[in-house]
Amino acid sequence: MSMLRKLSALFRGSAHDAAQGVVDANALKILDQEIRDADNAQGKARDDLAGLVARRRMAENEMASFRDQIAKYESSARSALGQGKTDLAREVAGRIAELEVEITSRGPLIEDMKTAETRLRTAIASTDQKIETLRREIDIVKVNDSVQRAQTSVALNSAGAQSRIGSAADSLQRIKQRQAIQEEKLNASQALEDRRTGADLDAKLREAGILPGHSSADDVLARLSQPDVTVVTPRIGQSTPDKDPA
Repeated sequence: MSMLRKLSALFRGSAHDAAQGVVDANALKILDQEIRDADNAQGKARDDLAGLVARRRMAENEMASFRDQIAKYESSARSALGQGKTDLAREVAGRIAELEVEITSRGPLIEDMKTAETRLRTAIASTDQKIETLRREIDIVKVNDSVQRAQTSVALNSAGAQSRIGSAADSLQRIKQRQAIQEEKLNASQALEDRRTGADLDAKLREAGILPGHSSADDVLARLSQPDVTVVTPRIGQSTPDKDPA
């Protein structure tokens, strides 16, 4: 039994290694498909958000209609009371009460829908950023993969020192790849932080000349085009000569 278990473990291990080899050989294709799947899921999430917004707006319109009806019926009830038509006024009051119940019951539902909208918008924006970051990293990997395949081909066709140079070049390329991916992650994190704190918007306002600390070429030209003003200050004890009478 012990030998059978070992053979079974060997077969399972060989099958796993073979499957892992297939996955590794097609890693870029798998990543591309996963990105497409994520994009499709994002599209579905946006459709769900649009449907939620539409239902919330319809509910708000109904609430506004209920309030308008209440205002109209209150005026009618007062008129009926003024004319002594108590039964009619009571009937109108009953309708007002029904509308107020509808408003009370639907108000919390609308607030829940608004909360869900905010949460869904945040999730969609966050996922979009993650997908874009992953897409950039995949592009870098593809370029590096092409370079490494070329370097490997050169290394395999060389001998001795050329083989060692190719190995060193591969190692250097992997280091550069890790650094490039890390740099993209840092840039993406900084962009998210700038968006969260409003730094990106401040930069746009500063470039537009709305915030202080920005001077455009037009501002400089306008300043240089102003004529120089010379102020003459008479010296102490010196009078200005009078003009000769005409």
